[in-house]
Amino acid sequence: MGADLTGKVVLLTGATGDIGVAYTMALTGQGANVVATDLDGFSETGREIAEKATAQGAGQAVFAGCDITSDEDLQRVVDLAGDRFGGLDCLVNNAAIYRTLGPKRTLTELTNDEWDLVLRVNVRGCWQSIRAVAPAMRERGGGRIVNIASVVSRTGAAGFAHYVASKAAVEGLTRAAARELGPEGIAVNAVSPGLVDDAASRDINDANYLERMKTTRSVPRSMEPEDLVGAVVWLCGDGSGFVTGQTIVVDGGGVFV
Repeated sequence: MGADLTGKVVLLTGATGDIGVAYTMALTGQGANVVATDLDGFSETGREIAEKATAQGAGQAVFAGCDITSDEDLQRVVDLAGDRFGGLDCLVNNAAIYRTLGPKRTLTELTNDEWDLVLRVNVRGCWQSIRAVAPAMRERGGGRIVNIASVVSRTGAAGFAHYVASKAAVEGLTRAAARELGPEGIAVNAVSPGLVDDAASRDINDANYLERMKTTRSVPRSMEPEDLVGAVVWLCGDGSGFVTGQTIVVDGGGVFV
């Protein structure tokens, strides 16, 4: 996967979905110690994922419940990383509202509450997570932050205006954070996935739509969660230290930037 993460400590948010599981397994497989987080309601699933990752990987994983819009929760998991593994080197900002978006609706049909919830979690929560980990990374002399965006910020998927806007904001936040944190040795980048054929996407899109998406790609096949792990692992590693403020699109060549 292009990076040896032995001894690195990674905080991963949104760990219990199919993509989060793939990240957890890949990161521990490359030797990282992972604090895998998600909402408290996913604690049983999260513990099972962490146990499996620890058993199969070179690194260890531990699960902790965390609401990324809660400063108290975020500080608790940052402290856990320090207490359990000695510090914190990387943040993978994967948590977001997606699977629970519900049926596609026009932007004029969306309510203020729906808009505010998606922006609060997907953008403010991303920022709060960055703010929470920065002091711990300073103590280590630097670090890596990987925000998960989406190609919908470029393609403008109809029916999900709030989600599209939130992921465009994540890319802007990535660039702003890269400028501010670069002098402290903290690289901040984004990975922008195309439509992944996972449980979340199947919940909110019909099967015909997923099939049609294959034909829009230069590599005409379904995109799996495992297709994303190489970019994320590399951005967490030492070899990507001079790359910052960038967005890496991983979608089989559907969108070129």
